[in-house]
Amino acid sequence: MFDNFVNKMYEFRSSLVTIFPPTVTDILDILLLTFVIYKIIQFMKETRAGVLIKGIILLVLTYAAVELLQMHVMSWLFGRIFNLGILAIIILFQPEIRRTIEKFGNAGVSTLMNLSLNSSDKGESDWNAAIDSVCDACEDFHKDNVGALIVFERETKLGEYISSGTVINAVPSKELLENIFFKNSPLHDGAVIVREGELLAAGCFLPKPQNDDLIEKSLGSRHRAAIGMSENSDAVIVVVSEENGGISLAENGELTRNIRTRDELKSMLRTRILPKKIHPVKKTDAKQVKA
Repeated sequence: MFDNFVNKMYEFRSSLVTIFPPTVTDILDILLLTFVIYKIIQFMKETRAGVLIKGIILLVLTYAAVELLQMHVMSWLFGRIFNLGILAIIILFQPEIRRTIEKFGNAGVSTLMNLSLNSSDKGESDWNAAIDSVCDACEDFHKDNVGALIVFERETKLGEYISSGTVINAVPSKELLENIFFKNSPLHDGAVIVREGELLAAGCFLPKPQNDDLIEKSLGSRHRAAIGMSENSDAVIVVVSEENGGISLAENGELTRNIRTRDELKSMLRTRILPKKIHPVKKTDAKQVKA
């Protein structure tokens, strides 16, 4: 019975192709649509838009449930939200949209047709090696009062910030980090971004915190950038003060200061970046400051 159904579907498809044979325009139309969809997916993958799409899907599902249950007030509210939704998305992602259009205008044909997602699945060993290298470097930075700003990307993609710096694509090492944050290095003022255990870019510019005036005056530009980055994403950011060598960690808009030892920093990073079941949270003497 199933074979008969499949045969009928093939016959139906063949009859459609016979009645409506695809033209060159149809083929081009499909190819262009595929290309546009791919670019949209790539844009969401490399920016915070992916998180927004998840939120929109959740809103749509909630709206469907509200309509099904005939909740008139909530239905009216969701209707108003969706009416303004497109405008709100354009306003929220204006910088990313502008940057994408500029990149599209400046790129050549070969760049536009490059369909590589540049994605790879890095294992736990890559993260362990990266964390060890960062902790080793931060230990030396602490002793020598060398300023540093290191971002560990998690679920929220940081493509717009990576593009503001210099792409490196290297395996993190203590020596590489010390060369980047050497005081006379052209990249030492920016941030390093680590993705999936790989040092992806250096000299990156990070966003300002949302409430800059409420942050302690004693905190410098690196600490403020770390707080701003943690407010705009789920990244974990390590900061080393150039004034006193103090090591801090920013996450979810909060800054944990006075991380005293390499092992303490390593434990905090492994707890936040590696799966929870591998390394349970340990108590720490570090001081947490809410931004």
